[in-house]
Amino acid sequence: MMRLRLAIVVALPCLALAVSAISISSPASAEIAHMTKASELAPVLVSAKAWQGMAKSGAEHELFAREQTRVLKLVRTAMANGVNVPVPKDAGGGATHEQHKRNYQVISGAGALYRLTGDVAYAHFARDLLLAYASLYPTLGPHPANGGRGQIAGRLFWQVLNDSVWLVHAIQGYDAIRDSLSAAERKSIDGLFRAHSEFLSSNPENFDRIHNHGTWANAGVGMTGYVLRDALLVEKALLGSARDGKTGFLAQINQLFSPDGYYEEGPYYQRYALAPFLLFANAIQRVEPKRNIFAYRDGVLLKAVNVLVQSSYGGYFFPINDAILDKGLDTEELVAGVGIAYAQNSDATLLSVAQTQARTLLTPEGFGVAQALAAGKAKAFVLAPTLLRDGSKGDRGALAILRMGSDLSNSLRQDTGQSLVMKNTAQGMGHGHFDKLSWLFYDNAHAIVRDYGAARFLNIEAKSGGIYLPENNSWAKQTIAHNTLVVDERSHFDGDWKLGEQHPPKPGLFEIKSDLQISSATMDNAYEGVTFDRTMALVSHPDLGLPIALDLLRAKSNKPRRFDLPLHFNGHIMTVGFDAKRALELRPVMGEKNGYQHLWVDASGEARNEPRSLSWLVGKRFYTYRFNSNAASRAILAESGANDPNFNLRREPVLIQRVDAKPNATFFSVLEPHGEYNGTAEYVTGAKSQIASIKHLEDATADVVVITLVTGNEIALGVAKKLNPAQKHQLDRYQWQGSYARFDNGKQAMPNTSTTSEVRQ
Repeated sequence: MMRLRLAIVVALPCLALAVSAISISSPASAEIAHMTKASELAPVLVSAKAWQGMAKSGAEHELFAREQTRVLKLVRTAMANGVNVPVPKDAGGGATHEQHKRNYQVISGAGALYRLTGDVAYAHFARDLLLAYASLYPTLGPHPANGGRGQIAGRLFWQVLNDSVWLVHAIQGYDAIRDSLSAAERKSIDGLFRAHSEFLSSNPENFDRIHNHGTWANAGVGMTGYVLRDALLVEKALLGSARDGKTGFLAQINQLFSPDGYYEEGPYYQRYALAPFLLFANAIQRVEPKRNIFAYRDGVLLKAVNVLVQSSYGGYFFPINDAILDKGLDTEELVAGVGIAYAQNSDATLLSVAQTQARTLLTPEGFGVAQALAAGKAKAFVLAPTLLRDGSKGDRGALAILRMGSDLSNSLRQDTGQSLVMKNTAQGMGHGHFDKLSWLFYDNAHAIVRDYGAARFLNIEAKSGGIYLPENNSWAKQTIAHNTLVVDERSHFDGDWKLGEQHPPKPGLFEIKSDLQISSATMDNAYEGVTFDRTMALVSHPDLGLPIALDLLRAKSNKPRRFDLPLHFNGHIMTVGFDAKRALELRPVMGEKNGYQHLWVDASGEARNEPRSLSWLVGKRFYTYRFNSNAASRAILAESGANDPNFNLRREPVLIQRVDAKPNATFFSVLEPHGEYNGTAEYVTGAKSQIASIKHLEDATADVVVITLVTGNEIALGVAKKLNPAQKHQLDRYQWQGSYARFDNGKQAMPNTSTTSEVRQ
């Protein structure tokens, strides 16, 4: 049996990031030496003592007992069906793929049940599964279903990522049963895990990749190293295959998270990556507590749990980048994350997240959550206006989240308030979309201005085995599929994500007041010779039943261009407030490439200079969108789904404003929620907009958007073209100094001279 050796003797330059009370590159701790001397077999990912405590008291706590019942059903069903370890054949969603996935869940669950119940039958079944894998694994080559899919092939699964996930889960089950096995059984199964770890760690293209795929591989290999008492595997996991610290788990933490805890690929992949980050960190904390891993980079892994919850509305994550719309707070990765984070920081607001999830895991951390909930310790998790900086240094854009009207007692489950999300982040690597300065808007438990997310049906075999579909590139990633500026019918950076990585937006304003929340950003390099900036605000007023969303987008170019500004809205159209020729007999396609080939044109208006409107109904509320530009623009109503032979795209409507042959364009609009439709009681109230008109003023230094209400009262927002707290502005009767100002009936309501983004968490 290989014993753990000293991990790292000298500090590595690449790990010189400032941290508090931590020396990750220090020699191996006394805890490792004690672990190897005390026992070669005792469980290390969860200690025998911890298992005994859960076995004794777990049934007393409803949430933990309910989870044990769920796992019991899963494992007993598998036991009744017998050992099934098939030769890998299918892609995602196929029979063999799903069986190997169930198997790692059963191995992990059976290990836990053995420790919690003392019934050796569970240990024997996990053993038999692992022995079957030990026989199968040496016979496997690259997965046969991988061909042409653009991913590194696994052995058990079509992509190596899933092999890493298998390892993370299976090694936990093996740790729980390892001391119950004979020497011959351990030797065989140890050999399986060594071979699996060697396969992952000897593939630097995956193992050393700074990406969630690399994180899963690092976590699986590192946790296996602890269980097998193999310091070399732990060292590779922490510092990369070359053990120089340029890659590996610590480099992943350094490079993929901002100082605020925002993950580079966005909330959907933050959810997915959270599991390997926190599970491996938890193992490090248990085995080598002197590494103080949860203090690394000022506790960024624990911040990431909070940030992920903040990046949600009504229980679902904001679907930016390659996101699937139905992922939310109840995902198993966040269930594990909440338990681990609460064990470290005792943040009682996380317990309300656990209440929303209505489950926990069969771990000491899950047990701790169940105990705390039973003791009534939960406090409301506050979804607050928040600016989440992007990039490892916090200097590569930001995600701005504005919120009003949320009911804190219920907002995690069904938020009825308003949330405006402005996506001013960096590219998000290969999973990023070409949508700089895009936005989403939520109200009354619905996405009102929405993002398409990913063109993918996860693990549905009929849809190419659940992988990203061709339309993910031809539609979902293209700029026209998002709520931001498109120039000359081309996507940002001409669809080159590596170029996009080099040019993040520049955040501007971020200010939170009781009746005005505002955010802005500038984008310089999405198109050569084009700069555009955007200011968005949530505004409340006593004459309006609900806050409104105001949008001002200014584009400047070095030559005449075509400017398109799409709005992907959710709902059934009530009224079209502009003249538009309907395409009744022939439904033309809008363009030939860059996503335009997937749009059918339903109606199109002539170029106009006056404000127009569109209203629609979602759920029980009406929405009116008033829009115009400083140059004559056309209004086009379209729908996704053209040139889609396999019916892979959802049919969703979009309104597009188009300005042609102009070097500059300024778009301004306001979105107003109002009224109620009650189909049960058969009544309608407030179906008409409370806004009478909008207009726009501008000069060389600033713009003012003026909103006149049907009551005669007026709201105006002045926005400087350059952030300068000293500069004075005067347009018509609107005078102010600084970057922006709100006016009510011509009087400045809220003086402000701030030019710096303020982070609020």
